[in-house]
Amino acid sequence: MDLQLNGKRALVSGSHRGTGRAIAHALAREGAHVLVHGFELDAAEAVAAEIREKGFGASAVAGDITRDEGAAKVASEAGEIDILINNYGTADAGSWTRTETDGWIDAYEKNVLSAVRLTRAFMGGMKEKGWGRIVMLGTIGSTEPAARMPHYYASKGALATMTVSLAKELAGTGVTVNLVSPGLIRTKEVEERFLAQGRERGWGETWEEVEPHVLKNFMGNLTGHIPRPEEIADLVAFVASPLSGAINALNIRIDGGTTALVT
Repeated sequence: MDLQLNGKRALVSGSHRGTGRAIAHALAREGAHVLVHGFELDAAEAVAAEIREKGFGASAVAGDITRDEGAAKVASEAGEIDILINNYGTADAGSWTRTETDGWIDAYEKNVLSAVRLTRAFMGGMKEKGWGRIVMLGTIGSTEPAARMPHYYASKGALATMTVSLAKELAGTGVTVNLVSPGLIRTKEVEERFLAQGRERGWGETWEEVEPHVLKNFMGNLTGHIPRPEEIADLVAFVASPLSGAINALNIRIDGGTTALVT
């Protein structure tokens, strides 16, 4: 399927690693020129170089988007864009009894205000052109939050309300706003963590041996596998494309059916 992204410019925050890196690669494969963002230029440039080595277009931008000055720097370096993927965020450990006020504020700086800063920087230009895509990266916890890490789930939940509010703000402009909410993602770190647990519990030594036990014991996944970053990236690329013009103000869960419910 041709997603019609040739000639589009896309900024992916936090794309120097993990799922953001996969999203950057997916958009570039579809023809977009991707602006790879990292907090340090070297880390962003490494991913941009990977993309260019495969024959696609990419540049690196750097800045601390948890601060106004850093976000303004990124916006200045990026220039005009058509697609904004607010991917950056963190899931820091904590609880209702252990996480103090500064931990809650930090979660909002990283998971909410980083997206607000970039959105405000680019939404006007998209509106003037009459076309744009803004995609937030959330979590299935905005639908079913856990008791642990309340500061994380509260901050990610804010993205859901922001998505609907912004979509209404930009109604009729040609700019759509959506939230893509993954569940557990099979990143390198997740795989290593469960492999270690699998060895301790006697489940096996390989991912193929351990994954069925992970699915059975930790989650209600209906597909039989934990989604890979590339699967998240492919959905984001579609939502960011001209083909998704009728998709707006949605929280799209991609979790293998873990949150199997009617809304």
